[in-house]
Amino acid sequence: MALLLVIGVAGPLSACERTAEESEQFIRLGLDGIITLDPAKVQDASSAFYITHLFSGLVRLDEEFEVVPDLAERWEVSPDGRVYTFELRQNATFHNGRLIRAEDIKYSLERAADPDTASPVAATYLGDIVGVREKLQGTANEIVGVRVRGDYTIEITIDQPKAYFLAKLTYPTAYVVDRENVEASPDWANSPNGSGPFMLSEWQPDELLVLARNDQYYGEKAQLQEVQFLGGLPEVPAYEQGILDIAYVGLNYVERLSDPSQPLHEELQVSPDLSVFYLGLNPNVKPFDDVKIRQAFNHALDREKLVNVTLRGMAVAARGILPPELPGHNEHVQGLEFDAGLARQLLSQSSYRDVQNLPPVVLHTAGGGAQPAPHITAIIEMYRQNLGVEVKIRQTDFASFLTLLTERPEEVQLFSLGWIADYADPQNFLDVLFHSESNENNSRYANAEVDRMLLDARTEHDRATRLRLYQEIEQRIVTDAAWVPLWHGKEFRLVKPYVRGYRPALVIQPWLNRISIVGTPEGRVEWPPEQPPVFPPTPPAVAA
Repeated sequence: MALLLVIGVAGPLSACERTAEESEQFIRLGLDGIITLDPAKVQDASSAFYITHLFSGLVRLDEEFEVVPDLAERWEVSPDGRVYTFELRQNATFHNGRLIRAEDIKYSLERAADPDTASPVAATYLGDIVGVREKLQGTANEIVGVRVRGDYTIEITIDQPKAYFLAKLTYPTAYVVDRENVEASPDWANSPNGSGPFMLSEWQPDELLVLARNDQYYGEKAQLQEVQFLGGLPEVPAYEQGILDIAYVGLNYVERLSDPSQPLHEELQVSPDLSVFYLGLNPNVKPFDDVKIRQAFNHALDREKLVNVTLRGMAVAARGILPPELPGHNEHVQGLEFDAGLARQLLSQSSYRDVQNLPPVVLHTAGGGAQPAPHITAIIEMYRQNLGVEVKIRQTDFASFLTLLTERPEEVQLFSLGWIADYADPQNFLDVLFHSESNENNSRYANAEVDRMLLDARTEHDRATRLRLYQEIEQRIVTDAAWVPLWHGKEFRLVKPYVRGYRPALVIQPWLNRISIVGTPEGRVEWPPEQPPVFPPTPPAVAA
């Protein structure tokens, strides 16, 4: 800020740094798949991205992953750490102008926990609140731990003092919704009356989604008037032709754009993700009921080759579960490293003795193309070569895939999935994904000692002790081979020089409201064009 002030005193900004005309304050991006825009039901990162811009909650995460006020102007915590009293902003409104009151917060939390809503994540993110479990089970009409204490005061009581509770409230499940909007139509989420920095202006599923600036927003208003998400376009070619202003770079283009001699290299931004991608092994389904088989499937995969050859350096090989940028990450975790000989030895020492005695192994994955993703093909080949196991692939669309994992886990032996941090705390990975009673524990891993340690970590308030405890928990889970950890992701994006304020969000948080356009957006074309654009053939996705 000091630098900007000095420039301002010295003279006007140069033409290229001058804020663009109001009519130019819009950007175009590629449209990701959207499963739902209902905050209570979202469980995928793509849908959550849009929801965080349309809705808001009591608190949010800032750019440093700290919990800061949002709809709540301030809060107090009781001496025993169990009662949170939130004072709401008195100028916050829904998009239609109606003031948001404490009763709206109570309604939204109780709707999320209503069994009729069928939220797949309410127990995970709201389950610490007293009475949520009973509400979810249909044995209570309200959440007794949520009390309205005035028009702009709401009190939330949790079962035990937990250091991460406020961070959980930053997830969309706790966002406020307008009761009148929700009860007006079963399809209300297609035209939501939210309270976030943007409003839904237009939505043609899979083709176009337009967000318009919310000029009544109680926080710092967006500089962009509009954000257009275009579907069905190859992002990098569309960026090169001036259609998109920010573009996701996939496997097909990362090698070319990572070359410093390429013209677009200077516009490439690379950042780490707070994510982990993995193969889930169901210990309740043969052959993964035997820990030696699970360990063999770990040792049979060459993760370094997977990330450096198949993924072309777009990820970091995972030895454990917690991403490198996450507090509590242990760089010394003892992973089950690639060793084909040891993998075969473990298989021979298992209860199955020989590969011929294994039942058919099927890898479930999300997808709908004729060919599976390159990394899936590489994994199958590694198991064939290094373990002698022929793994079959079963692809389903993402929504059906998630339903299968949550509702019919007994049908899944082995699956491919990823997890992106909702908030920057190891509890969001280890407790949410591995406690035996967690709804997000898709692998159905269960270890009584790990459960006990996770319960201890929930109420441990000394940060250093808590992080050490999570590191010990992580090591036990890795040794148990609950998963085959594959990699931690990196984000590769092209960003036009005239786009200012872009900083990738490593957790679930809005970021479009900090974007602006400066100068003249050179090279940007009109959209839609008179003639459909012609794109060059997509280069091959698999490295030699």
